[in-house]
Amino acid sequence: MNHLIAIFSAVALTAISCSPQPEYAEINGLTQGTTYHIVVEKTPGLDLLALRQDIERLFTEIDNSLSIYNDSSVISAINSNRSSLTDTLFREVFRASAEISEQSGGLFDITIGPLVKSWGFGPDAMKRFNPSMLDSLLALVGMEKVRVEGDSIIKADPDMFIDVNAIAQGYTVDLVADLLSRSGISQCLVEVGGEIRTMGDNNGIGWRIGIDKPADGNYTPGADLQVKIRLDDLALATSGNYRKFFVDEGIKYSHTIDPRTGYPVRHTLLSATIIAPTGAVADAWATACLVGGKDEAIAFIERYDFLEGYLVYSDEKGDMKSWVSEGISKMIIDEK
Repeated sequence: MNHLIAIFSAVALTAISCSPQPEYAEINGLTQGTTYHIVVEKTPGLDLLALRQDIERLFTEIDNSLSIYNDSSVISAINSNRSSLTDTLFREVFRASAEISEQSGGLFDITIGPLVKSWGFGPDAMKRFNPSMLDSLLALVGMEKVRVEGDSIIKADPDMFIDVNAIAQGYTVDLVADLLSRSGISQCLVEVGGEIRTMGDNNGIGWRIGIDKPADGNYTPGADLQVKIRLDDLALATSGNYRKFFVDEGIKYSHTIDPRTGYPVRHTLLSATIIAPTGAVADAWATACLVGGKDEAIAFIERYDFLEGYLVYSDEKGDMKSWVSEGISKMIIDEK
């Protein structure tokens, strides 16, 4: 996923009464090759140092399970056929991925790894895609070709490569939010690599989130915003193609691969922002919608009542337009 979301005035508080105003603390750092930013309400007896240590241990546990960039992780051992054993985190992500793959008609597929590598993305990426490889690569893709039995995973072909990057960061914010809840925190915002999960309503103020404009050259989150919304007790993820791509012989290839065709997507949808109850669901569906394009994305959002969407696309004149679901339209902050 792209780092498309900027946190906007997350802890801005205005004195509106004589009652004590809540205090907030921020915990920031690096994880999963990106940054994280956590805002929590200070509660009686809260030990921020201990909380940070718990969060860091959780990040290490996730990395050791789901990171394809960590050679000793569970998923790396599975991909290299050193082991078929899974762990709890892997199984939870796998089951969520299988469900969303079925709901999306295969647009979301964590077995897409061989295609991603062949197009020059991810670890051990190949330098150039060769069309003669397409049939053999597509033979390695498909959720129906892999299953979990007990604690083990069964792959139809040992060359299959599982890549959960399109759901892992969303899943991560869910795990962090669960940890914070167990620590007695009910008001918080968790952001990892642009994926966001909030709990509570920021004590009535509302969690304010900015969605970056999907324009080439917009590499700084928050520098050029498309819209600002209020996000309370929900999760949000955005997928877009304008920050991860390469150009070969004048043709721009996005990092989003269509598992049906084996080729990078090329359509008018520039970015898909999805709001859902959990980060994992929002993250995966943002990818599925970007793969499907504008019309399929709208169909999904209107079909499933647990999804809300904000889509940015280019019209026939090349002008940037947006489509907004009814639920998100009610969350937009009008500051004019």
